[in-house]
Amino acid sequence: MGKIKMTTPLVELDGDEMTRIIWAMIKEKLLSPYIELNTEYYDLGLMQRDETDDEITIQSANAIRKYGVGVKCATITANKQRMEEYKLKKMWKSPNATIRGILDGTVLRTPIVISCIKPAVRTWEKPITIARHAFGDVYGATEIRVPGAGTASMSFKPEAGSPENRVIHEFKGAGVLQGQFNTDESIRSFAHVCFKYALETKQDLWFSTKDTISKQYDQTFKLIYHEIYETTYKSDFEKAGIEYFYTLIDDAVARVIRSSGGFLWACKNYDGDVMSDMVSTAFGSLAMMTSVLLSPDGCYEYEAAHGTVTQHYYRHLKGEETSTNPMATIFAWSGALHKRGELDGNDVLCKFAKSLETACLTTLEGGVMTKDLAALCEGITPKIVTTAGIIDAIKLTLDEIIDLSEN
Repeated sequence: MGKIKMTTPLVELDGDEMTRIIWAMIKEKLLSPYIELNTEYYDLGLMQRDETDDEITIQSANAIRKYGVGVKCATITANKQRMEEYKLKKMWKSPNATIRGILDGTVLRTPIVISCIKPAVRTWEKPITIARHAFGDVYGATEIRVPGAGTASMSFKPEAGSPENRVIHEFKGAGVLQGQFNTDESIRSFAHVCFKYALETKQDLWFSTKDTISKQYDQTFKLIYHEIYETTYKSDFEKAGIEYFYTLIDDAVARVIRSSGGFLWACKNYDGDVMSDMVSTAFGSLAMMTSVLLSPDGCYEYEAAHGTVTQHYYRHLKGEETSTNPMATIFAWSGALHKRGELDGNDVLCKFAKSLETACLTTLEGGVMTKDLAALCEGITPKIVTTAGIIDAIKLTLDEIIDLSEN
């Protein structure tokens, strides 16, 4: 079989540490033998971001806007320890937050489910998809370390009209201060993406905030969602036989735990970050979750929802074997390739992407898996393999699937 051709570039965002190693393995063994990869490459490794004053992150986001589809490796978000370790110029912001801010997107995260790993919540029968608003809030916040006594206030100066000022707190001593923001435009985009996705997937949509405490900030989210549902989507939801409802975040958590799953749960930025980790862990592993950023103008960025697996990377540098789960990273590639093929009318590329996902699931169902999944496995005796070993096993399965489809 000749290699599959790509007509439009896929924006490739490389990353850090162990996931960067896995990224290269996936390209070498699971992609390049089958596809003439056509990517516009951006190195978002921490040192390259530091060298370019993080300009490369902005360039990569704009490239996704240009070409419509990107795939991203996990990256380090710098803190004080990382700044010292890598001798950085400054503690650069999360590249995910920067990209999400430019694309003004919503992150949709769904567990990758296999039959031999049962959810920790015994009532869950279907995957739960988290829709996370990926703009503003704490990720775009401005912070001050308060050195001592003083008055903290918040002010807004409109282009027309009188300024508003509010006292936040009278500090008697040292403390900390944070200012968050969001925009009606971004909240509206978030709501439209969630309502449309619920209709496309025929799933109920739950939305939760804490408007009883945050009577302006969170209530704005609630009111915008309600308005858009009533004016734009209510009749379509009723025809589809699906439900939209709003509830407080604490009530939503209780409902989720008692549910059977199979719905879309929309959350503000930080809530979605935490709850997607909770859902993925309860279904099995952070490495068993798909993650796609969808912008209101139809751009897609696929990524792994977990971090850079630092401890495994340090072991790798010592020459030790690791058993790192690559599934989320593989599914980021397969999702991006499928979307690229879908947008370009490239059915062969779409078929390959689905075959790759099938090969992953078939390999795991057959009992070949990394150490993190073996500890959760039920009903079969797992064979624990290394990072390279699981990718090799997936390649063997993929070759069998491709041979069968050709014959």
